[in-house]
Amino acid sequence: MLKKRGGFGNILRNMVKEWNFVFSYAVKYRVALILYVFFGVVTTVISLGVSVSAKYLIDAVVGKDDSALGFGMLVISLGIGQHIFQALASYVTAKLSARTVVELRKEIYSRVINAKWEEIADFHSGDLINRLESDVNSVSNGIISFIPGVVTKLLQFVGALVIVLYYDSTMAVLSLLSAPFLFFSSRFLIKTIRKYSQQSREINGEILSYSEESMQNILTIKAFDLTRKYIEDFGKVLHTYRDVKLKYDKFSILMTLCLSLVGLAVSYVCYGWGAYRLWQGVITFGTMTLFIQISGMLTSSFSSLASLVPSAVSIATSAGRIMEITTFDEEKDENKEKAISIIEKSKDKGISVNVENLSFAYKGAESEILKNVSVKIKPGETVAIVGASGEGKTTFMKLLLGVINTTQGKMEFEAFDGEKIQVSDSTRRFCSYVPQGINIFSGTIRENLVSVKPDATEKELYKALELSALSDFVKSLPLGLDTSINEQGNNFSQGQLQRIAISRALLKDTMVLLMDEATSALDAETEKSVLENIMSNRTSKITIITTHRESVLKYCDRVFSIDENGEFSELN
Repeated sequence: MLKKRGGFGNILRNMVKEWNFVFSYAVKYRVALILYVFFGVVTTVISLGVSVSAKYLIDAVVGKDDSALGFGMLVISLGIGQHIFQALASYVTAKLSARTVVELRKEIYSRVINAKWEEIADFHSGDLINRLESDVNSVSNGIISFIPGVVTKLLQFVGALVIVLYYDSTMAVLSLLSAPFLFFSSRFLIKTIRKYSQQSREINGEILSYSEESMQNILTIKAFDLTRKYIEDFGKVLHTYRDVKLKYDKFSILMTLCLSLVGLAVSYVCYGWGAYRLWQGVITFGTMTLFIQISGMLTSSFSSLASLVPSAVSIATSAGRIMEITTFDEEKDENKEKAISIIEKSKDKGISVNVENLSFAYKGAESEILKNVSVKIKPGETVAIVGASGEGKTTFMKLLLGVINTTQGKMEFEAFDGEKIQVSDSTRRFCSYVPQGINIFSGTIRENLVSVKPDATEKELYKALELSALSDFVKSLPLGLDTSINEQGNNFSQGQLQRIAISRALLKDTMVLLMDEATSALDAETEKSVLENIMSNRTSKITIITTHRESVLKYCDRVFSIDENGEFSELN
């Protein structure tokens, strides 16, 4: 849904904030930018010098002055120098562009990944990707090209104005006849460009989100014979984008036409004035040539500065969209040292999980999904949590992982010596997690496993696979551990993918294993084998399982049920 637009004053205030954001990144590349601006300034000065030198060259030729050869050599030298500095500026731009895009994208990506889960949960992944790609490219372009471009164009304009003023102040005034038109139309231009720029980026995000989600669920779409519906719905989104784009293109064409006609009229007036002065004998042919060149340069540089307005609005819009995803609260890992210390001393004896009067409600929810939960889980215990779907089992797992924070009450880990630590992103290193559904990355089996333990040996990898009753299958594959897993694992069965996820969690070998419906895709025999293997290898460690299967409960020391009010009760 498109956002409501503010008034012009509000737009300007937002643009100032957004450009401050751009400048905060530009400072990081100030050395390269200064070098780029230097080459641009030199090129502009040389360009002005060529125009002035050409005037004296023409006057010398017309007057058959011997200095004509010297001025000719000067014009040629300046022209060569101009091209050399332009090439150097292009080289600096290329290097700066590659560096800026990569570093900016990495930083924004890290901000999103480090953000608290609740902060980014409302954003569609396609929209986030669109901001990381399209909007980062726009801001990067603003840093690389726009800021130096403003400096060089402004210098060209001022330099040309000074030269014209020196030779003919009337010509300078005539050259600026388009200024009032641009000034009075700026309010309308900025508001309109801002509106279309925001609409275009929002709809681009919708297109990317829709296409990404439909590609990920293409099997479901085909299974329910929804292909025609999805094609038609995607077409509707594209038509919306087309309508916005056509409106913006129409506006751009009309704006460009108006600016071009105004610029053309000003140029004709300047040429007429120069011809009149030449006819009067007040100026020479060389001065007339200078007027033609400089007035054209003055008009074009002024128009170029005016044409930077759409770019400035577009870059600011992208900066604002990036700011939305970089102002999230980030995970700080503030208790890292304490968490590591507890892990080191509790490796053999394990830790306890203490939950006291815990309640939790999602942002915007009318009621709490967990209410007044109190439970203590001791080292070596296997605990099951049962209840209807949507009653808080996965939420309890997220709380233990420190992905979300309690609304009230406390949840903490306790070492054997009584030292306690509040659950947070720092204590996530206490846990291994087998999520509900399939969460395997594209790559190889090995890459998925070693992602949680990079230094794992071949023996450790196969040990983890053996515990999940998958080692024989992997060994039978031609490439073994180096067998590729396609996107969403569509070249493996759901049960095989689930056991790879279990192997990954077991390889990490933490003091708390969280299994969220982790055996839902396994047959009874395989489930029995996997659970028995897990229990026999976790004598001093906690295992917490959420499940709908009664067959799982016999492997658990205690079973807790969550009712519709979000309250825990222990079953006998």
